[in-house]
Amino acid sequence: MLCLRLLGSAIAFTSVVKAQVNLGTALSFAVLGGSAVTNTGPSIISGNVGVYPGSAISGFPPGIVVNGVIHMTDAVAAQAQADVTTAYNVAAGLPPNTDLTGQDLGGMTLVAGVYSFSTSAQLTGALVLDGQGDSSSVWVFQIGSTLTTATASSVILIGGASPCNVFWQVGSSATIGTTTTFVGNVLALTSITLVTGATTVSAAFEKPALCKDCGTLTANSGAHTKSSSKLCPTYSHEAIPVSQVDEPASESTAYFQQNETLVSMPAVSKSPLPYFFF
Repeated sequence: MLCLRLLGSAIAFTSVVKAQVNLGTALSFAVLGGSAVTNTGPSIISGNVGVYPGSAISGFPPGIVVNGVIHMTDAVAAQAQADVTTAYNVAAGLPPNTDLTGQDLGGMTLVAGVYSFSTSAQLTGALVLDGQGDSSSVWVFQIGSTLTTATASSVILIGGASPCNVFWQVGSSATIGTTTTFVGNVLALTSITLVTGATTVSAAFEKPALCKDCGTLTANSGAHTKSSSKLCPTYSHEAIPVSQVDEPASESTAYFQQNETLVSMPAVSKSPLPYFFF
């Protein structure tokens, strides 16, 4: 009888969280910055890229945007930022189930829930998120200050868990370390940095509304990120060579959406890059 009660509570909790944390129009964005989005090297971003209220987007090329356009200070980016602000505030206001302050996420296996860190959070090694057979399971990580992952760390989904339902609410800056395979929607107040070779499955957002001097979202050489809308509702954790990704061919065109005007620019040729996960 006790087990049945616990299972019922878990299902009810998951549905409540899923109903509350909603990215809205930001779902189609892989990267959304507050003041700037900066890329260095041959990164691949699948989904929309945007900035608002800032107007600085640089590094495309050599970075490649596939299955999306670049929205620079336009109405689409503005609405997406408004939706991110709502999602951030909702995630921050949820009552936590477990306080993990002072503990490294590496080596843990976590079921659905709201997990809090009063200060910083660190991931060294592998974090496993277990959906226990429920694809609607939701994880919310409330982090008071910084989120940092060590080199070659990873977030692994099992038991039907979906990257669409993982939210990282970060009080200041998030740094996804070298060759890290990261899962979830990162909602950071100040800045987000994807270090060389880092991979994010879902999306990276900067929330500008509460910061006095909004920082930048930076993707370094070989970083890869994929929007939630390209993943939901199914997910498979498998390595796929970049050569198989549906990116633009040589001499094709990438598009910037700037102040309601569509501006085209040449896209770079496909170049050899590491594998990434999605």
